[in-house]
Amino acid sequence: MKVILLQELKGKGGEGDVVDVASGFANNYLLPQKRAILATKGNLKQLEQRKHNIAKREENRVADANKVKAALEGAAIKVIAQVGDEGQLFGSVTAQMIADAIKESTDIDVDKRRIELGHAIKTAGEHEVAISLYREIKTTVKVIVGGKEEPVAEEPEVEAEIEEAVEAVEEIEAAEEAAE
Repeated sequence: MKVILLQELKGKGGEGDVVDVASGFANNYLLPQKRAILATKGNLKQLEQRKHNIAKREENRVADANKVKAALEGAAIKVIAQVGDEGQLFGSVTAQMIADAIKESTDIDVDKRRIELGHAIKTAGEHEVAISLYREIKTTVKVIVGGKEEPVAEEPEVEAEIEEAVEAVEEIEAAEEAAE
């Protein structure tokens, strides 16, 4: 069954492409989800009129993907996870965790479905992760998996206040003993 895609469909094509798909896939998924319309003569004629607008949107998407690629190229992303004694993680690093770490460190939103893990990350250390930004535009980032940071020592001002309070308590106790 020939349909006109209204948005990108991974493995099939992009917006405005006329593709041949199984009738069940079209009737049960593409058409009800408004991801495609039937390729009738009228719809094909409308598609020809909309080609210019589709091309502009495509150029914008490619330009945005290239900007994101340039920003992420060679980036090192730190993911904090619970690590055992021998470098094994308790659980694994997920695509959502990587997407959140990218957002936190670079302020770039990456959809977790675009992150191609291949296999689960279950060990601490550096891992290369591929990110498919748009169609054939891909980049890789270095994901550094490590445990929680060491607790930071208390600030000197706080330590000084604690020492003063302890000295004041000791002075009061010494005064009470002398009064007895």
